[in-house]
Amino acid sequence: MRFIKQLPDIAEVVSKYALTADQKTARIVRIREICDILQGVSPKKIICIGPCSADREDSVLTYMERLALLQEKVASRLLLIPRIYTSKPRTNGIGYKGLLHRPDASENHDDLFDGILAMRKIHLHVIQKTGMFGLDEMLYTEALDYIIDLLVYVSIGARSVENQEHRLVASGLDIPVGMKNPTSGDIAVLLNAITCAQSPQSLIHNGWVVETSGNPFAHAVLRGYSDRGGFYHPNFHYENLCGLHDSYLKCNLCNMSVLVDCNHANSGKHYEEQCRIAKEVFHSCYSNSSLNRFVKGLMIESYLEDGSQLVGGGVYGKSVTDGCLGWEKTERLVMELGEV
Repeated sequence: MRFIKQLPDIAEVVSKYALTADQKTARIVRIREICDILQGVSPKKIICIGPCSADREDSVLTYMERLALLQEKVASRLLLIPRIYTSKPRTNGIGYKGLLHRPDASENHDDLFDGILAMRKIHLHVIQKTGMFGLDEMLYTEALDYIIDLLVYVSIGARSVENQEHRLVASGLDIPVGMKNPTSGDIAVLLNAITCAQSPQSLIHNGWVVETSGNPFAHAVLRGYSDRGGFYHPNFHYENLCGLHDSYLKCNLCNMSVLVDCNHANSGKHYEEQCRIAKEVFHSCYSNSSLNRFVKGLMIESYLEDGSQLVGGGVYGKSVTDGCLGWEKTERLVMELGEV
């Protein structure tokens, strides 16, 4: 291991690219709206939606400007949270590793250093241009501190949810955290992660000994799973949701909540299936009042263009990681969900 360069000071970065007083107030209001849904105070559903990976700022901003207009049309029933994943890598960890690693120059360490600023700037620019506050994935726990004051929601992926550090850091965040089931599909592991995140903890983080009070808004996200043979197994069906509901009850967790990830193993990596899955989940909710209270929303991968391309493919607004719904399909789906 060769140490190249220290990361920039967190306080300096935050102060240089800071929210205004009005934006800070708006962020608090949005966090309360999300928490009201997770607590069951508000009947709205959450839709966490956006590109699989925020690969470039210009096309992401184009997408988010459209999303802000769509939010106005469905505001009475849905709360859209922009998905802005700045460190989303390819699964095998080779090649593209997200905006944080600057996909145009992964071997240039100065660009990697600048990636810290790039991830903050893209979140800040979305806020400035649209008034919407996003979610990002906690892939690197240390990098999260550079953007946490801009976020209203954090997700923990299937490969990180079993990591003790991610669980402990989640317990200290003051915004909701969605925790995905592991790639094995083991629900006991998922519930253990949520229990840990909801409990007071002591940990070492960014050079500090830290104590937390627990995060009552840590909750489950179902994304399906795959077996050793590489076959995908969805877990969004009515019976899966009922089973998780009953398991949740036995754990005596706060604010019983689950979101369903419509892509990944639930769709078998067939992004176009997200429309069918989203509608099935909403149908399950309205067929069972207990599920309707339990299922708080969806995660959907969506961008300007359908599908995916290789890095450098040249199609503006087309995913360079998992396939995404294009804008036309996205708008139609969200409008339909808002009318259910």
